Amino acid sequence: QVQLVESGGGLVQAGGSLRLSCSASGLTFSTYTMGWFRQAPGKERDFVGAISESGGSTYYVDSVKGRFTISRDNAKNTVYLQMNSLKPMDTAVYYCAADRSAFTTAQLMGRPARYDYWGQGTQVTVSS
Repeated sequence: QVQLVESGGGLVQAGGSLRLSCSASGLTFSTYTMGWFRQAPGKERDFVGAISESGGSTYYVDSVKGRFTISRDNAKNTVYLQMNSLKPMDTAVYYCAADRSAFTTAQLMGRPARYDYWGQGTQVTVSS
């Protein structure tokens, strides 16, 4: 049974940092592209970024570029989302997702339907 478990969310002041982790089990982690999404109340689930199977390639949406960093440790079956210079607009539930397809264009990786497995989400709240 595949499980993705996010952790590291919480309440932080604007300008602060958080590091989210997503621990995977039940799948060959190193063969999956990993994505991060977020969903604010009343809004659609938005793509944040993704990392290739090896970790050699990453993509970020413009709104988080330069502030967020995605990394992975295939030995630990874990993907990370380091979030710096947080803003109130970053408040959302953050989800990691696993895609058995290869790292590809942002247009394709940004589609939630592409992903095979999802975590339960972790709340990030940024106060002003």
